[in-house]
Amino acid sequence: MKVTVENKKNLVKNLKVLIDKTTINKELEQRYEQIKKDVVLKGFRPGKVPTEIIKKQFGKAVYGEVIDKILKESSTKAINDKKIKPALQPKIDLKTFGEGKDLEYTISVTEFPEVKLESLDKIKYDEYEIKINESETNNRIKEIAKSQKNFIEVDPAKVANEGDLISFDYKATVDGNQFEGNEGKNTQLEIGKDLFIKGFDKQLIKSKKGDEIKVEVTLPENFPKKELIGKKGVFICKINFVKKPKEVEVNDEFAKTLGAKDLNDLKKIISKQINEEFKNSLNLISKNQILKGLEQIKVGDLPQTLIDEEVKLLGQGQTEDDLKKNKTNLEKNASKRIKLGLVLNEIGEKNKIKVDPEEIQSEIQKQLSMMPGQEKIIMDYYKKNPSASASLRGTLYEEKIINFIKSKAKSNKKILDKKEAEKIIKAENKKNIEEQKKIMKASSVLKDNIKTKKKENKAQIKKKTKKVSKK
Repeated sequence: MKVTVENKKNLVKNLKVLIDKTTINKELEQRYEQIKKDVVLKGFRPGKVPTEIIKKQFGKAVYGEVIDKILKESSTKAINDKKIKPALQPKIDLKTFGEGKDLEYTISVTEFPEVKLESLDKIKYDEYEIKINESETNNRIKEIAKSQKNFIEVDPAKVANEGDLISFDYKATVDGNQFEGNEGKNTQLEIGKDLFIKGFDKQLIKSKKGDEIKVEVTLPENFPKKELIGKKGVFICKINFVKKPKEVEVNDEFAKTLGAKDLNDLKKIISKQINEEFKNSLNLISKNQILKGLEQIKVGDLPQTLIDEEVKLLGQGQTEDDLKKNKTNLEKNASKRIKLGLVLNEIGEKNKIKVDPEEIQSEIQKQLSMMPGQEKIIMDYYKKNPSASASLRGTLYEEKIINFIKSKAKSNKKILDKKEAEKIIKAENKKNIEEQKKIMKASSVLKDNIKTKKKENKAQIKKKTKKVSKK
């Protein structure tokens, strides 16, 4: 195989490839020998059909198959040998081919621009650490304790009030008639939550054990009997008991009900949980600072075709008019994304950063542990969607590169309390919203310009019309 490279404009290279006919004939003979073993033709024993007969029967198909194989293998080898990284799918143009002839073709390939990596220690980012005060942890535990009400039965003479738990049996009728499913036993309600039928539980206030209460309500849209929806239901309720809420005592026993060894262990768990709530958001801020730093790394001019492909992805779901109006912003964002991707990939390749299959499996296992009961659904999803595994691989690859950059870049360590962390995250979110507004404003300004031009055009048309009418 002979390969010559011809440089074109805008990162396009043409590779002229020549495969001599001797090489092609060897490939053809090998393929005919393979076919001989399996082909069955009348008048010949299996495996004994002469090659010339096979050529007459299958020659064109075999030649096409062999040439297709040679093209795939030789084009891949040519690109790899010349150390070209294609930015887009290479295009092949056949020049000469045919039985008894050399195969000559050109590969038109657009390659990625050069990335001039600088020392990563010039990049600066904030590294956040959160110190959770004991009072924050205690307050969170108290909130959990409040949500886990403990109800105790009281003197039968005590009446039910808002916040109490009440148990009752009922029989219901509509227009004096019973219906299927009109009876209930030991139904429990926490008065004030209004979770049974809207307006139902409030009518049980001031009732006590042994009382028989008549409750009238309009049956809701989600009522099982569709023909009764919107009608008035009459429920005769017999009160079984009234229980008053008792404040849960925060102690070792309470901690054990939440899966902790004791109260101190629960405090550690809750403190870690609060920390994790802020960790992802703060890590994202650090990552954005690193990406901003990477934007300063010089990358050669991008091929327009590559930008166009990225614009298509960014513009998915937009109308043709919107795409035209937002073209400048879309191309700007597309270029930024491509350049960042190239820089990250260059750092990954230069430093031999890889994602092992075991790491992908480990990440999937994390997802399984976070969604108990849905393990099979998640596993089936990854098995049936190879692109999902590829996407996960890409995410892990980027994460490893960012962590590598962190190990080389200059970090400014900041120790924050909960309030300071909330303030920083809020400010970052506000900044992101403002940037989004600028993009939206730019497109609306563009719309206004289009409207203005339309008005100007209309005005000019009117003037011309007047002139014509005067004539």
